[in-house]
Amino acid sequence: MINFIQFTLTRFFLAIITLLIVCFIVFSLMELVPGTCAERYLAFKNTQGSQITYEDIEAEKVRLGLDKPFLYRYGKWVTDIAFKGEFGNSCILRMNINELLSGRFSLSLIISITALLLSYLIAIPVGIISATTKYKVVDESLKFISYLGIALPNFLVALCIMLFMTYFYGDTMTGLFSEEFENVPWSADRVKDFLSRAWLPIFVLGWNATAFALQTVRALMLDENDKLYVMAARARGISGMSLLWRYPAKHSLGPVINSIGFDLNRIFSALPIVALILILTEAGALLIEALARSNDQQLAGAIIFLLTATIVFVNFITDLILAIMDPRVRKGVMGGS
Repeated sequence: MINFIQFTLTRFFLAIITLLIVCFIVFSLMELVPGTCAERYLAFKNTQGSQITYEDIEAEKVRLGLDKPFLYRYGKWVTDIAFKGEFGNSCILRMNINELLSGRFSLSLIISITALLLSYLIAIPVGIISATTKYKVVDESLKFISYLGIALPNFLVALCIMLFMTYFYGDTMTGLFSEEFENVPWSADRVKDFLSRAWLPIFVLGWNATAFALQTVRALMLDENDKLYVMAARARGISGMSLLWRYPAKHSLGPVINSIGFDLNRIFSALPIVALILILTEAGALLIEALARSNDQQLAGAIIFLLTATIVFVNFITDLILAIMDPRVRKGVMGGS
């Protein structure tokens, strides 16, 4: 028990260090973008017909605190996030980032996590079947489907489904809500409308993730099946599902659980492109807008930080799950029993 507590505290400390490093990298990248936030905003205003002077830019820099040293501004950004949960204001939109992301980031997480869970619910049992089936045609068919999932990019799958839905049902299924539910408070009807449309981005994002997870589970199962401890268990008379779940399947799940954070990152990384095609109004679409169109690094930095913090948290939880499942994980970190 003491070792497990030590393991938890060690992982927690490493997670905090990781977040601080990520904060520094994100903030540094925001600073490296040509022009300050004041200059970019006033340049944007200039395109709208406003006459901007040098004095206006300097006054805006003072108002935003850009005349302060880099480390001071970094420290203030970190402390505001840590103690107030505030990301400041969007550079271009001039709105509070917390208000901009309110609901949008949670929608992105719901879509991404649901796609991830769906991919595992399919890939784990199917991967085990593919690795252990006696029928070669079943294994080859499942391998072909997984290769197809890897080969077809998410955006192409999205376009194909949109074309199918438009041709047969007259609805492209773009957006997370129908027009009448777009800007209304949450209700039972709005939830139903969301669920009727959210399946498309969930399926598209889960398509590729399922194929990767299936290949991983299949390879791990094949590797575990050939190990001596499995052969010894067979020699002791253990066979069938009892052998499968007590030994190779159980040990194969460790690396799969350990990759949850990586898979979530990969799904969320694909979300902005899918959001662009499906015209979604969530954090992925907002990230594309901030990076590619408005050059709003403050908004982009907040989204990237939230995503990274989520992945660090997920990795922390999966480390604890692995430590509970497999004492060797604790031994590897703590050097004890």
